Amino acid sequence: MHFEILVEDRSGKKALDILLPKIVGGTHTFKVHPYKGIGRIPKHMREARDASKRILLDNLPRLLKGYGKTFAGYPEDYPAAVILVCDLDDQCKKMFRQELFNILEQCNPQPKTRFCIAIEEGEAWFLGDLDAVKNAYPQAKNHILNMYINDSICGTWEKLADAVYPGGSSALSARGYQAIGAEKSIWAEKITPQMDILKNRSPSFCYFRDKLRQLTGVHK
Repeated sequence: MHFEILVEDRSGKKALDILLPKIVGGTHTFKVHPYKGIGRIPKHMREARDASKRILLDNLPRLLKGYGKTFAGYPEDYPAAVILVCDLDDQCKKMFRQELFNILEQCNPQPKTRFCIAIEEGEAWFLGDLDAVKNAYPQAKNHILNMYINDSICGTWEKLADAVYPGGSSALSARGYQAIGAEKSIWAEKITPQMDILKNRSPSFCYFRDKLRQLTGVHK
């Protein structure tokens, strides 16, 4: 099977390029497409005015329609699916998912699609495996990590920064948005190789893992 994975930034791509082989094995193929931010679902399913800006949700109606047409030409013995991976941030999960399904319903033909939402942010998947965080950062502050509640709305990247970054999230925030993005990429590079996909305690990560494995016929 082939997977087209849509993520909102480069740190997400770095993490998934490492995680996908662990989840689906070596017999399946995938390509992870990073975008430059999550954006917003366009009103009335309109096409993005400037697709070159590569904002994920702004382009989603166009992308899913395109995948529907492309996947229709795939052979039956080599099916394909598109997987959207994005952060929930401060949105209502139920309403957000319904908006995503509304986009999919406008596609003819519809591509096989799964929507996988990290709650609250992608760093929740790292914090779902505290052993991986500690292996990547032996000096991590255990008292901060041990207080974390999986998939809680708590300022997730800040929580991870407080545990592993010198000076914590306040010091990282003071360096600006680009520095935060760069540090998130470093976390992906260092923590993801340590992760055990079967022991992760993040419910949203487990949902992502299980949806991919179900599509490939692996149910455990």
